[in-house]
Amino acid sequence: MARREVKPVRGVFERPKGSGLWWINFYQNGKQHREKVGSRSAAIDLYRIRKADARRGVKLPDLRNGKVTLSALIDGAVEFARTHNKSVRDYECKAKIVRADLGSRPAEEITPEELDRWISSHCKTPATSNRYRAFFSLCYREGQRNRKVDVNPARLVRPRRENNARLRFLSREEYDKLAAIIKRDDPEQFPSFVVSVYTGMRLSEQFTLAWAQVEFDRRLIRLTKTKNGSARNVPLNSVALAALESQRAMVPHKASDPVFPRPGQHADYRPWFLPALKEAEIKDYTWHGNRHTFCSWLAMAGVSIKEIQVLAGHKTISMSARYSHLSPEITASASERLVQPASIA
Repeated sequence: MARREVKPVRGVFERPKGSGLWWINFYQNGKQHREKVGSRSAAIDLYRIRKADARRGVKLPDLRNGKVTLSALIDGAVEFARTHNKSVRDYECKAKIVRADLGSRPAEEITPEELDRWISSHCKTPATSNRYRAFFSLCYREGQRNRKVDVNPARLVRPRRENNARLRFLSREEYDKLAAIIKRDDPEQFPSFVVSVYTGMRLSEQFTLAWAQVEFDRRLIRLTKTKNGSARNVPLNSVALAALESQRAMVPHKASDPVFPRPGQHADYRPWFLPALKEAEIKDYTWHGNRHTFCSWLAMAGVSIKEIQVLAGHKTISMSARYSHLSPEITASASERLVQPASIA
């Protein structure tokens, strides 16, 4: 049976003939560009996208021998973080490290084994390894969505097993010591530290917060964009409320202004928080530990696991259940409810 003749489409061609592998050919600023795509329909769609981008002056993805590089996919991941209100500084930091080693490589030539070896050689803990695995996966996932690549090798990299049994949180004594140091050396930063501990907000939630989201009369914060993608209200206890009132008095603002303004585009607590931790002799603690402190103190105060889930904005109750061991007296009290007055035999 004779092969059906395919009607030619401008800028789209098959190479080698009969292989089913289609390419696109176009010009931008007088320079010729060719890209290998895959199916004919995908090539037609990508050609239209590239021509539209060329007309708008959009920068073309980095190519090496006609292939999209990992650096181009990294750009897409960082843009995703910026668009979806993620912790952009963290993404940019990972992007810089990965780009230095693998950025110039054609993305589709990097194997799962190579990614796994890179992660093993650059990451000291299972948690860090899994964060980089997720970063690689996002790069390729966005690349697939934008039809730059057809594969996602990061999906075949096995995640490392994390041990979440020990959650580092501040004791009351450690908190008092650390708070005194921050208040003495960096008083303008003190409210942000207090709000972090007494609301449990994630860093990305706190440092993208605008004054319009704070309702002093109702004693709550309205979070419209969270890690889970769902909005939630954060109740303000008296300590958090006082810290926000202090911040409001300290920094002139409009409703659209950030509550905790920082130089540059992103929050950076390290220059003042890390020295304070060192002076307080508090080890193995990070800013995210403030969130663990919030949840741990709630558990020790006898707050139910379901209430902790709501207050912290955990997606599943199992994430909140990690703190249940911190209230042994509550567990013992619950167990005692099984005991009924027994008749004497």
